Amino acid sequence: MTQKKIYSGIDRIPSGKASEKLTPGCLVLEGGAFKGLYTQGVLDAFMLSDLNLQCVIGVSAGALSGANYVSGQIGRSARVGLTYRHDPRYVGLKALKNSRSIVDVGFLTEDRGIYEPLDQERFNRPEQRFLAVATNCLTGEWEAFEKGKCSDIFLAARASATLPYLAPMVEIDGTPYLDGGCACKIPYQWALDNGFEKIIVIRTRETAFRKKNREDPLAEKVYRKYPKIMEKIKRMNLEANREFEEVERLHEEGRLLRIAPSREVLVSRLERDMEKLGELYWLGYSDAMERLGEVRAYLGVDGPEATA
Repeated sequence: MTQKKIYSGIDRIPSGKASEKLTPGCLVLEGGAFKGLYTQGVLDAFMLSDLNLQCVIGVSAGALSGANYVSGQIGRSARVGLTYRHDPRYVGLKALKNSRSIVDVGFLTEDRGIYEPLDQERFNRPEQRFLAVATNCLTGEWEAFEKGKCSDIFLAARASATLPYLAPMVEIDGTPYLDGGCACKIPYQWALDNGFEKIIVIRTRETAFRKKNREDPLAEKVYRKYPKIMEKIKRMNLEANREFEEVERLHEEGRLLRIAPSREVLVSRLERDMEKLGELYWLGYSDAMERLGEVRAYLGVDGPEATA
């Protein structure tokens, strides 16, 4: 069966601009490549419901979705993925040639001549913080790059989403970086360490999901010249499971609020089925809407119901 090139429900994706009213708290966004459509659905529901948190920190796909949330463009990130997934400039050989990555994340964070460029003026306003997490290949540790405080936040976002094995390292100020998820799947610890009382974590997998408890042997072949990142990648599944369990513990204790898919996610990292991707977006949207009262109570805010 021939794959559809564009999601059939693309015209139903909400649009518009989020209000400029900010809500105290930190939004923490997990990565997951095209599983990030779930996050995009949650974020659109938040924006439509006047929930624009003052700080956003994301890893990989979470960083890319978070940039669009900070730009206040409702539906933009979903429209990019659900329109351009089969465009070789975005995913494929042309993307590899133009951006040195199998996925050109510039479609989400920069101006690639597409119909809906990122609102960089809104994105750059200092009142709302944005951070992208990338992994330092020399130290094997994750670092958080903040807009207005680093040399190039969009380069940092690209590094954050540079998948190991599928793209070369990204240099920032002379230091090589890879996907933030190599060292940190969910940067909740940053929010805790920086004193945020209200923290919302958006997962891209169901709460029961755990990665296979094994090391990655390919890392030794590909990254042997970078022993720190090699060791981190070899053990990242083990570390990821520890983070997943810690998020659940903190959620149960009320230290943060976790939102995760309400059913099993069957979308692959580079999913090609546009209808499955569209369904995942709407799952995130509906999960967020169903928990809107809980979210507002946790944040201690009132607000209008969603407008779309």
